[in-house]
Amino acid sequence: MATATERRLAAQIAAHESWAHTPDRRARTAAATQASAAAARERALTRYEAQIDPHNELDPAERRRRAENARQAASARATLKATKARRLGAEAERLATEAATETAALGI
Repeated sequence: MATATERRLAAQIAAHESWAHTPDRRARTAAATQASAAAARERALTRYEAQIDPHNELDPAERRRRAENARQAASARATLKATKARRLGAEAERLATEAATETAALGI
């Protein structure tokens, strides 16, 4: 009988061999990726439903619509923050370049 270590190593070898013979990695993992994304989206919607209607007073369809809007608002908010961060980062980089140019011109 093989030890636990030998079984683990044999499984690793098999996995690596399998991936070595997989021509399209994206196609091989597409179903799991899609299922994972759908599950994450559902968890998020459930969380937003609880936030907007904590006492379950709304019609389920209306609660789901509002949760979807809350999810989209949160996504847009994150996009706005990322956009601002990129702009500020580019501005900081520009200012640093200008400062370096000025200090070099001054011989500092």
